Amino acid sequence: MKRYRVAFLGFGNVGRALARLLVAKSAELRDNYDIEWEITGVATRRMGWRASDDAFDPAKLLAGNDETASESGINEWLARAKPDVVFETTSLNPETGQPAIAYLKASLLHGAHTITANKAPIVYAYDELNEIAVARGKRFLFESTVLDSAPVFSLFRETLPAVKVRGFTGVFNSTTNVILETMEAGRSFAEGVKAAQELGVAETDPSHDVDGWDSIMKICAISRVILRMPLLPRDVRREGIRGLDAATLQGARAEGKPYKLLSRAIVNADGSVTPSVRPEQITFTDPLGGVRGTSLAVHFELDTIPGLTIISHRPNLQSTAYGLLADFINAVN
Repeated sequence: MKRYRVAFLGFGNVGRALARLLVAKSAELRDNYDIEWEITGVATRRMGWRASDDAFDPAKLLAGNDETASESGINEWLARAKPDVVFETTSLNPETGQPAIAYLKASLLHGAHTITANKAPIVYAYDELNEIAVARGKRFLFESTVLDSAPVFSLFRETLPAVKVRGFTGVFNSTTNVILETMEAGRSFAEGVKAAQELGVAETDPSHDVDGWDSIMKICAISRVILRMPLLPRDVRREGIRGLDAATLQGARAEGKPYKLLSRAIVNADGSVTPSVRPEQITFTDPLGGVRGTSLAVHFELDTIPGLTIISHRPNLQSTAYGLLADFINAVN
């Protein structure tokens, strides 16, 4: 039985949920997958670059009580922690993907399987990071980046060989779902933001969600990995939901064609891709018509299958953490 040294780059809500899930699944990992694990590195802005020759106590880490000495940077941290697997859950930088890209590159060069929940490195550096992983005989995986734990990348990688994607449409953002549905009920945009924040899906500043940037990053990630088309955010036509008012939304709902923030990528005859993020009306009979609340979904049009829809119903921190855990199991096995 292999005992894996694991390290966390970022230990916020998702990282902490993953640590709790690892503890909860320890017996199952050991009995069903011959996997044991220990945490030897944790790096955050608050804690610094903490590493240990031995294992951290997960309970102390989760309680914020560990006093292990800090290293001075990513390379020193990796040298001390000696991780077999690195989980990266640092903050998203939609403009450049840094410093996450540099962290992931260092982790792969160190020789660790590297797993991320961060969309930007996939958009800006997938090819480079994947090439390093292949050259080192390691895995670079990122299932949690689009639909939390719902399989998107692994589905195509493992179970849909020789399929050609003709396009896809997604409902990729929980915050905009909640805001639009709150306004359909006659309440204000501000009340919709507050409702999303109370559910824990919106940041204090929701601009990244309501203006379409989160959805754009997901379009670009899917396009780069599954379509093998290197889109950048500037290539995507973008329109957020700020221009919609309660009366318009209520009328659309009464008509049976409510608005959703839809993310589309259409593959043209010449192989190019036409991408967009914008509010569109959608019928209840559409494959994505029943996606409500915090749920997320993507519908693929394929050459061999007329339509394939993947839905993540009401994802939460634990489901995001599960995507990382599943990548861990798939990487080491």
